[in-house]
Parts: sequence; structure tokens; C-alpha cells
Amino acid sequence: MAEQEQGFVIRDRRGGGGSSESPSASASTQKPAASASPSSTASAPQSPGLPVTFSSFVISLGSSSLMLMGEQLDPQQAPLPVNLAQAKEIIDLLSVLEEKTKGNLTSDEQTVLRDMLYALRMKYVTLASPK
Repeated sequence: MAEQEQGFVIRDRRGGGGSSESPSASASTQKPAASASPSSTASAPQSPGLPVTFSSFVISLGSSSLMLMGEQLDPQQAPLPVNLAQAKEIIDLLSVLEEKTKGNLTSDEQTVLRDMLYALRMKYVTLASPK
């Protein structure tokens, strides 16, 4: 008993029985969570930039799509080759995101998503239309 680890016990009662879990199983369940916490704290200092928000996520996807359509967002970076198929996939992904988040966004988030989709769609139509 002196060897047994002290702490809280996690019991999963979703399966119905719930009593099949032994204290040794709960101790093994507790260990991965403890080992995961150092890695999560170690990853925090690696991201000194702004926190990821819905708007920054939309802007990131939109920027990727623009780059795939030949936009050079950073003049010091070499332009990527145009890939309209991948750009369209990102536009479609943002469209699904707009549909699935309808009614759950702030007005600012909704504006960012709507404006980004409009700009991407107009650029895509311009590039995809026959000349």
C-alpha cells in the first residue's frame, strides 16, 4: 500500500458497468495526462505571435488560397506556381465553414469570413474564366 500512488481516480461510467476499472488502471490513465502536461507547457513558448482566433484562422486560409492563385503576399518570397484546384479547395472549405457557423459568429468574425470569401471567389473567377 505504501507503493500505491496517491491522487484522484478517474472512473468512466459511460460503458454502464463502470466497476470493471481497477485502481491500477486508473493510475495508468493518470500517468499519460501527467506526461502530456510538460509537452503542452513546452509548446507554449514556441508561439510568441498573436493568439489564434477565428478571424486569424480565416485570414490564414485566405492568404494560402491567394498564394495558390499567384498572389505574392511577401515581395521577398518567391511566388508559388498557380494551382487553381487547391485554391478552390480552400475556398470550398471556407464556404463550408461559413455555412456551419451561421448564427454562431460575432459580427466582426462574420464580416471577415464574408469579405474573404468574396475576394477569393472574385479572384478565382477572374483566373478560371477563359480569356
